[in-house]
Amino acid sequence: MKRKIIRIDEEKCNGCGVCIPNCHEGAMQLIDGKARLVSDLFCDGLGACIGHCPEGAIEIIEREAEPYDERRVMETLLPKGRNTILAHLGHLRDHNETEYLRTAIEYLTEKNMNMSPETPEQPLKESFGCPGIISRDFRTEDTHHVTAPLSAASELRQWPVQLHLLNPQASYFKNADVLLAADCAAFAMGNFHSRFLKGKSIAIACPKLDTNKESYIQKITSMIADTKINSLTVVIMEVPCCGGLLHIAHTARNNAGRNIPVKQAVVSLKGEVLSEEWT
Repeated sequence: MKRKIIRIDEEKCNGCGVCIPNCHEGAMQLIDGKARLVSDLFCDGLGACIGHCPEGAIEIIEREAEPYDERRVMETLLPKGRNTILAHLGHLRDHNETEYLRTAIEYLTEKNMNMSPETPEQPLKESFGCPGIISRDFRTEDTHHVTAPLSAASELRQWPVQLHLLNPQASYFKNADVLLAADCAAFAMGNFHSRFLKGKSIAIACPKLDTNKESYIQKITSMIADTKINSLTVVIMEVPCCGGLLHIAHTARNNAGRNIPVKQAVVSLKGEVLSEEWT
C-alpha cells in the first residue's frame, strides 16, 4: 500500500516555524531550531504546510506504507534526541493513541531512557505536548514587580479589534501606524498599551487557532495597498505557533507591492520583550 507523506529537507529548513500552524493535524513541531515531522501516523499528506515554507524545504513524497509499527518509529526518532521523542509522545497522548503511547514508553524503558517529567506533579500530556500549551504556574516564582498605578488610560483608538471583524479600509487605518498583535500578548504584558498600542491602530489574531487565515492576508494587503498604512508592528509570543503572524504580515506586504517598514517584537510568557527589530 502506498500513501503520501511530507518530507522535510533539514539543510534548507531555517526554523522559522511558519509551517507549524498550517499542519492542522499537529504532526509537525519546531524542535531544536528545525521543523520536524513528529508523527508519521497523523500526517495526512495533503501538504497544507508546503505553501507556507519560504525556503522550499517541504515536499510530498509517495512511499510504500508498511503496517504501522510504533517500535520502528521509536527507532527512527531515537537519533533525533530527547526533545523530538518527547514531542512524539505528547502527540500520541493528545490524539488518544494510548496503545501506541504505551508501546513507545515500553521501548524507552527497555533502552533505559528516562523521559519522566521534570517535576513529579506535571501531567504526562503537559510534559509531552506542544510548547505553546504546556501549563506553567508563575505564582510561586520570586519575582520583583513594579507597582503600577491603580488605573491607567486605555490607548485603544478603535473598535472592533479582531482581524476577522475589521474593515481594512476603515478611517482609523488611513495613513496610520498599525499594530498586528497575537491575542495573548496583551494579557502577558502589564504595559502592553504604553509599550506597543499607544498611537497605533490595532488588529489582533491567533495564527494557531483562527480559521481562514487567507482572509487575514487579504485584509493586511488592503491596509498596505489601499489604505496606505505607514508601518506595521507585529507583536508575537515566544511560542513557535506565533510565527505564522509574521508570515502573514510579510506575505501581505509582498502582495501589496509597497515596501512599508515591518517591525517584529517577541514577548516572553512572563511579558518581557525578548527582541524587537525591523524585518
